[in-house]
Amino acid sequence: QDHVCSLAKVPFRGAPCSDAAGSQVPYATIMKQVNSSLSGLLWDEGQKAPFYEYKDSVGQFHQVWFDDPHSISLKAAYVKSRGLRGIGMWNGNSLDYSREAVAEQQTQAMWQALTP
Repeated sequence: QDHVCSLAKVPFRGAPCSDAAGSQVPYATIMKQVNSSLSGLLWDEGQKAPFYEYKDSVGQFHQVWFDDPHSISLKAAYVKSRGLRGIGMWNGNSLDYSREAVAEQQTQAMWQALTP
């Protein structure tokens, strides 16, 4: 409700909605699912990250947080402006490396976002 995650706290992380409570989703799945989600693409200004919400086939609600070229480029620009030594993303293997035109464009945009 009101885009507030209601997952129970996970003792290992000690915070609600931690990655210990969820699972990784491939970027291709996210890009296919976001446009048909309940919420559409949402943006959290504090995290500088997009997210969306959907209901699965058994009626459970889910919230998916991810990085896209916009959020990665903001983080890369921050690193550069502070003179830090580098930036990386969690798992480049989650990008879609198929030969589909849309997938190639999305993957290229993600890698380009790392170099402001």
